[in-house]
Amino acid sequence: MKTRAPTDTTEPSGLEQPTAAAAPLSNAASEPQTSGLAKRAADRFTGQILVAMPALTDPNFAQSVILVCAHSEEGAMGIVLNRALERPSFEGLLQQLGIAPVPPRREIRLCAGGPVENGRGFVVHTADWVAENTLRVDHDLGLTTSLDVLKAIAEGDGPRACLLALGYAGWGPGQLEAEFGQNAWLTVPADEALVFDTGNETRWRRALQKLHVDPALLSPTAGHA
Repeated sequence: MKTRAPTDTTEPSGLEQPTAAAAPLSNAASEPQTSGLAKRAADRFTGQILVAMPALTDPNFAQSVILVCAHSEEGAMGIVLNRALERPSFEGLLQQLGIAPVPPRREIRLCAGGPVENGRGFVVHTADWVAENTLRVDHDLGLTTSLDVLKAIAEGDGPRACLLALGYAGWGPGQLEAEFGQNAWLTVPADEALVFDTGNETRWRRALQKLHVDPALLSPTAGHA
């Protein structure tokens, strides 16, 4: 789905119903040229959560917690989970997109998903609800960019747990691997609390606690898990 960035003052344009997931990368699982050990090496971060090391001071990613939704030889994309959006509200976004009912029968959390294409919406959700264009992140999680999921949520249905991100984080070929070599990230398996709960202020520390890591003891030269 595409919508205005929160600071855009123009009228929203008509939206198309995409026929395939509009993630910036193709689903690595559908690429036959990558198979066996090479494929497993290429997509090893898909479905993992990246936890920023204290030495990562880029304001877009400092203390960030990022769900990697796709990782292949072409690069990677992920959704930052712990950057709240104060506006638009979920109800305001539905009004902007012309989705009824308003007010919606469900409210979901909105977050700033990353610095790339922050006028594009991505719904991260549990895999109990899937559409034809849903990108399966792993067995438990999906990523949907069409309006179908927002319509279902507004009507009180849709996935059991979900969030809506505007924008995403992207890496070119080999870039994420290079950042791991620079000790910029740790990884932790995704769980529903880290992905979906509303505790943005504690999400980074809780992610480190899953690794039994005290952030006060981390140094810029520490290794990664």
